[in-house]
Amino acid sequence: MKKLNLLALLLLTLSLSSCKIGRYIVYNFADINDHKKFPSRIISRGDSSFHFAVATEGYHPKKIDYREQSHDFDTFLAEHESVAFMIIHNDSIKYENYFRGYDQSSVVPSFSMAKSVTSILIGCAIDDGLIGSVDEPITKYIPELSKNGFDEVTIKHLLQMTSGLKFNEGYYNPFGEVATFYYGINLRKAIKKLKLKDTPGNKFEYVSGNSQLLGLVLERALVNKTISQYLEEKIWRPLGMEYDTSWSLDRKKNGLEKTFCCVNAVARDYAKIGRLYLHEGNWNGKQLVPTDWVKTSTKIDTIAGSASYYQYQWWLPSKSGDFMAQGILGQYIYVNPDKNLVIVRLGRKVGDVNWAKVFTTIADGY
Repeated sequence: MKKLNLLALLLLTLSLSSCKIGRYIVYNFADINDHKKFPSRIISRGDSSFHFAVATEGYHPKKIDYREQSHDFDTFLAEHESVAFMIIHNDSIKYENYFRGYDQSSVVPSFSMAKSVTSILIGCAIDDGLIGSVDEPITKYIPELSKNGFDEVTIKHLLQMTSGLKFNEGYYNPFGEVATFYYGINLRKAIKKLKLKDTPGNKFEYVSGNSQLLGLVLERALVNKTISQYLEEKIWRPLGMEYDTSWSLDRKKNGLEKTFCCVNAVARDYAKIGRLYLHEGNWNGKQLVPTDWVKTSTKIDTIAGSASYYQYQWWLPSKSGDFMAQGILGQYIYVNPDKNLVIVRLGRKVGDVNWAKVFTTIADGY
């Protein structure tokens, strides 16, 4: 009887896991092992790898001042749910440490840092002539949304999170849109159901649906190439990544990349994305991403409802020219051009820390 009950439970779990609610029940909430749970496409590294120099001298933090207290830096990172932390100054690793059994080869999901990666690829697609401009209506690429009133929504609105999209961003609601996008098995079908609640270009609202719409625009523009293949071609191989990566999909057969989340990579390779944008899209003398695209993506613009702290899928933590990619569990690629500095933090959770404040505090030391 016990064996039959166990078998029934197993069959029920497998059946449930094939649909959105089942995945939600089984997995419950996003965690650092989610790259093992969803189907994905492999993105291969190139034949040679770029390696940061490792600094043998110079400043790196021993202590960190946070909330009016001085903390041992390693202890602070460990106690606040970090699994990886890197500081790269002048193209040299000044600090690199791993926690909770993680190491240089450990893969960590990007979560919403993938939004910034998607923005990079949109810039590349415009440069390649696959997309006309950010001012194009998205219905040029997703005509099925015309009947839902999306004719006035442009690619720029999606990039700036000013589309007016009606979208529940709460992961704890299994019936909300973000749960459907994260756990669902048909993103294209879910996108067809999207609606607007506000006039495009009126105000900023951070919702992941904008980034997934960018993904479908990109997929349609690429025609006979997947988004993963395009990332491999434009970024992963040219940057000399040290490891293969993957991009999670909604389903195995004819799956669509979850462009609002879910690139899965190691800390050092995330740092190379930071280095690419630190040098305004130039990689060792080759312009991989247009300079103007990088500058526009990371500068303050408050016109037409755009927020001063967010631009083209990048967060702007201050008015000093720094910017960062950010994921829900405390994944960050922080870039400070004035200091020639890149910081990567990966974690199990945010850990009750304002990491942007930590990064700017570290930057002040350089």
